[in-house]
Amino acid sequence: MQQQILHLENVSKQFSQNTLPAVNKVSLTLQQGDVLGLLGPSGCGKTTLLRLIAGFERLETGKIEIAGNIVSNASTWIPPEQRDIGVVFQDYALFPHLNVIENIAFGLKNSSKQEAQNRITQVLELVRLQGLEKRYPYQLSGGQQQRVALARALAPKPQIMLLDEPLSNLDIQVRLSLREEIRDILKAAGTSAIFVTHDQEEALAISDLVGVMRQGNLEQLGTPEEIYTHPASRFVAEFVTQANFLPARRQGNFWETEVGNFQLKANYHNDIGEIMIRQEDLILKPAINAPVFIRTRRFLGREYQYCLQTPSGKELHARIMADVALPIGTRVELSIVSNAVKIFS
Repeated sequence: MQQQILHLENVSKQFSQNTLPAVNKVSLTLQQGDVLGLLGPSGCGKTTLLRLIAGFERLETGKIEIAGNIVSNASTWIPPEQRDIGVVFQDYALFPHLNVIENIAFGLKNSSKQEAQNRITQVLELVRLQGLEKRYPYQLSGGQQQRVALARALAPKPQIMLLDEPLSNLDIQVRLSLREEIRDILKAAGTSAIFVTHDQEEALAISDLVGVMRQGNLEQLGTPEEIYTHPASRFVAEFVTQANFLPARRQGNFWETEVGNFQLKANYHNDIGEIMIRQEDLILKPAINAPVFIRTRRFLGREYQYCLQTPSGKELHARIMADVALPIGTRVELSIVSNAVKIFS
């Protein structure tokens, strides 16, 4: 059975009385060995929440526990260096005058020389930097520098790793490969982690749990699959899946929209709402008298993304496998993959 490694209870932080709370009554629990992705747009409070867990900020209300010990509440505040955490920043924060080994050794000052050497060898192998031990940060690529930062944070064997947008300064190809490496490294080390990002795909790919934040609030916490297939709010649906939304009115067992009628099994008691349709769940069928037409088409490799225009001028987006290309201007009937529609008030 997994051990609870982190527990937050109604954690709040407000920087000014004239502004909304940066973090508002956030509660969550993280189990030993799990990776939590904190996802949300800029300014939603995810970095502030990370800083509260690290001890770089003091909370106003609530409680933070690490491995069963209270590190922060109304009367307690344990400083960052005593919280048994590792932190990896967006800008790496390596010491430019120290080589790779010396940077990693910085967090092992309380270890004996032999223990430090053994641990440095272990983490160098873990992050695959053998052979680069004597290089200085300026002699390394961005991806290599970030792996050094990860090794330095992992070296003291922290209870939790906190990673604040660690891949945002890297080229896209490096980001894609390094995010897989980071997950593999954390899993191999058995270390729990919180990974802050504004990239939806990154959060879904790297995390065991995803927490979606908006304006200081934790809108939803769940597995990547739960967040994607069963969004708890319109914001989560829009931000995570980039779904389409159509105003709809109930007519018997169907929901009537400007592009057609759709049957929903959802238990929903209002007569009006908005139906959510993910881009990959739309099916396009050419039809001369259809009310919707293809305005633009983008080739994305394995699929095309179509921008569709409805009679009211609303834009819808569809992703279709690239085996058949429909011409721009084609009028299309829309249908939806079975059970792929959700209704929001």
